Formats: sequence, structure tokens, C-alpha cells
Amino acid sequence: MDRRLPDFDHPSAFLAALRMQFESVEPGRVVAWMELGPDQHTPWGVVHGGAYTTAIESAASVGASAAVLDRGQFAVGVNNITDFLRPHVSGRVKVVAEPIHQGSTQQLWQVIISRADDGKVLARGQVRLQNVPLDDKGGLSATPQSTR
Repeated sequence: MDRRLPDFDHPSAFLAALRMQFESVEPGRVVAWMELGPDQHTPWGVVHGGAYTTAIESAASVGASAAVLDRGQFAVGVNNITDFLRPHVSGRVKVVAEPIHQGSTQQLWQVIISRADDGKVLARGQVRLQNVPLDDKGGLSATPQSTR
């Protein structure tokens, strides 16, 4: 089985809208950058909180997956708590994710999003993730069956 992280140069359309670029991905730290602006705005002209929530979950998931990849696993978010601290209209932001706990079945990561120009924190989040097995194609090994 090929145990590599996905190619971040060709994200889904959903993630591409964030324009998130990963500077470094390690089992204990992820650093990424985003250029935010009108494409991520609410009708009131500020960056939508969903952009921050998505970036927080993405950074935590990538780091947590890097931590368990050698065990034939990847990590999926099961809880995401995001605090929005100040509005932002446009500009480059830094995303830094670090683990609080890395266990055999679950992980807990903290993520900080700050403005690149002055370092002020825009949002912070905490993501709890479940470590799940990879299949031979690098995805989820067992698809849960619907009970309905």
C-alpha cells in the first residue's frame, strides 16, 4: 500500500475556493497560508466564518493524518469548535496547527489563524479527530452502511 499524503496541488473545488497553500506538513505541526478576499465574503463584506472553520479542520486533518500514516491510517474530524475573534476583509493569513493530544484512536489539535501583516489572531479552533484505517487506494477502508 502506498502511504503518502494526498497531493495538495490539486484540491477539490471546495478547498480550492480557500486558496490554502501548505508550507509544511509534519506529524506535530502544520503551517499553511491563505489569501482571503471577496471570494470568501459574507453579504456584509467580511470573510465568512465557514472559511476559517474549513481551514481549521483541513490543517488539523492533514497534520493528524501525517501522524498516523505509517500505521496505515488517516484522521477524520469528529468535532470542530471555532472561535471567531475579529473580522477580516482581505489579505494573507497564516494557519498554524499543533497537536494537544495524539492517541491511538483519537487526536486533538489546536489551530490558530492570524493576519500575516501584524500577527493578530482572527480565529482559533480545536478539532477532535478519529484515526481510521486506509484502504488499498488510500481512502476509508470500510463504508458504514445506512440503517434506514
